[in-house]
Amino acid sequence: MNINLNQAEKIIVAAKSKAQALDTKMNIAVVDAGANLLAFARMDGAWLGSLDISIKKAKTARYFDMNTGAIGELSQPGGSLYNIEHSNNGLITFPGGVPIKNSSGEIVGAIGVSGSSVENDHVVAEAGAIALK
Repeated sequence: MNINLNQAEKIIVAAKSKAQALDTKMNIAVVDAGANLLAFARMDGAWLGSLDISIKKAKTARYFDMNTGAIGELSQPGGSLYNIEHSNNGLITFPGGVPIKNSSGEIVGAIGVSGSSVENDHVVAEAGAIALK
């Protein structure tokens, strides 16, 4: 199962709406089940440096089918995934990447958000991720 462009655009609209509610500017990336970039939006004034981070957060969440913040907890010194961020041409292991599930609970893609605090990034990503339910 995979998400399509129409669904990805709905996810971006939901995430953008949440970012606006938080009065922040975000880069929002959506990847499909194969971790291929499907849709991207950079809100006016969002940090340029966060563009790449948002895409890598989405890919990281899909590669490992978990929130990037959870991977970050496991990748601390002494953790079971220590140094994993150096794999796959670079991963992002702090909050803001969330797998996207369909109504049956199958992972069909992921969203990555960057441009504010990691707490805001995660909240905005979550808002996008639940847009398909």
